[in-house]
Amino acid sequence: MKIVLAIVIIIAVLFVVVWRIPKHHTASASALIPRSPAEVYAVVRDVAAAPQWRKDVTRVELLDGNRFREQAKYGVVTYEIVDDAPAARFQTRIADQDLGYSGSWTYRFAPENGGTRVTITEDGDVSNLFFRFMSRFVFGYDGSMKKVLGALAAKFDKEPRPSRGR
Repeated sequence: MKIVLAIVIIIAVLFVVVWRIPKHHTASASALIPRSPAEVYAVVRDVAAAPQWRKDVTRVELLDGNRFREQAKYGVVTYEIVDDAPAARFQTRIADQDLGYSGSWTYRFAPENGGTRVTITEDGDVSNLFFRFMSRFVFGYDGSMKKVLGALAAKFDKEPRPSRGR
């Protein structure tokens, strides 16, 4: 009987803790990519080619000029492009309404030390309590952004670099 009571108390405490986590969050992550802002932007902007450099994305379906559907390890999500300033900024927002989470990612591309500082900012809302717990305590709010930035850096690292004349 004591074990059951202890389990009920633990579940109640966890529920209260998770319920108190704010629904909305803003998080950012950045990386320096040794290419020009135009080159880095072009890769990010070509959403249909994401499966070529992001291991988590298996397929992208272009729906119209501003919407696309991404099939990935975490499921299928429809996005809309809400801001697009070549070589400077690119923003997508989740278009689906029933995922338990929503929000946008804004990519900013700034020249730095001969390369590009790519900063991703997530403005997110997590209504599902389980997802809220996982994003706060397991994945971290910036976990997905760091993975995308790592994949982006790896994509450019694998490309042949122009050789210098002798």
